[in-house]
Amino acid sequence: MNRRTAAILIVAAVAVAAIVLYFLAGHGPAAGPAQLPSVEVRSYNGQDLSAIANMPENAISGTQYINTSDYRLTITGLVANTTVLTYDQVLANHPHYTKVVTLNCVEGWSSTILWEGVLVSDLVKDAGVDPRANTIIFHATDGYTTSFPLSYVMDNNILLAYRMNNVTIDAEHGYPFRLVAEDKWGYKWIKWVDQIELSANANYQGYWEQRGYSNSGNLTESKYA
Repeated sequence: MNRRTAAILIVAAVAVAAIVLYFLAGHGPAAGPAQLPSVEVRSYNGQDLSAIANMPENAISGTQYINTSDYRLTITGLVANTTVLTYDQVLANHPHYTKVVTLNCVEGWSSTILWEGVLVSDLVKDAGVDPRANTIIFHATDGYTTSFPLSYVMDNNILLAYRMNNVTIDAEHGYPFRLVAEDKWGYKWIKWVDQIELSANANYQGYWEQRGYSNSGNLTESKYA
């Protein structure tokens, strides 16, 4: 090894050491959604998962493209305090959960996906539930709405998901948040959720419910009212 090569190796070693010390000192990039793994998984605990690419995109006004920096999730209605959260606040201030749930569409297809998100019950509890509330209404950025008995989301660990199959949900499938409405037909799985409203109107009807679909949306019942 000549002197020039040795000098280069010494400089490289010093540079690597400096970088390591820089990150150990806490100057590295902050952990967050952008640093999460981005490889789609196709199985989980021995269960096969559907490919995201094969999951059709349905919307009343086309795909919604939402800028995270402008996004706000509002919890309002019959609550003690109307709460407005940024995307990062939703993720940072609440525990995350994962579960495999199959979405069954009234069009005849289904997709089994590993969902990750926060509990809707945690979000509404933080806002303070008014005792008069018996219904929860979800609103999307495109004007779509759907509703459920409040007990459904409080008793069943219903997720507001931000990841599917280990990757961040894309715009077509509901970024930044999509409801994982377990045991309900796909039209209840509202995408692009930007408002959660607590209400005393047990008869509230959402977009497709006003057009003849069942308000309960139960898979065990007809999709029609």
